[in-house]
Amino acid sequence: MSGERILVAKVGLDGHDRGVKIVARILRDAGFEVIYTGLFQTPETVAAAAVDEDVDAVGLSLLSGAHMTLAPLVVQKLRERGVDIPVVVGGIVPDHDVEELLATGVASVLTPGASAEEVVAAVSAAVVGDG
Repeated sequence: MSGERILVAKVGLDGHDRGVKIVARILRDAGFEVIYTGLFQTPETVAAAAVDEDVDAVGLSLLSGAHMTLAPLVVQKLRERGVDIPVVVGGIVPDHDVEELLATGVASVLTPGASAEEVVAAVSAAVVGDG
């Protein structure tokens, strides 16, 4: 990958950003251009930033347990803005929620312990339409 633009965001009230900063660095080191929106974003602000920044994918970091509400809302807000870019979710997601998230339009789900290679592979696959 070279030059693809990825927006990474923390949605909701989750104030833990160490992991998302590590993911941003992993993606940057793999050749992606990374835009980090910071903490406490809403689905609307993430969708607006994704459109404004003309990104190729969105990465959401969710540790608060609100993944079943917030991730589908981000997908919905993107579609409402007329963009069909992939959304990759990473964080604390129980196995039983993964299939449902994928059914809502999320391209891929990464859980704790995902390696740097798995992060890059998931985002790369999502960007080229295989994720």
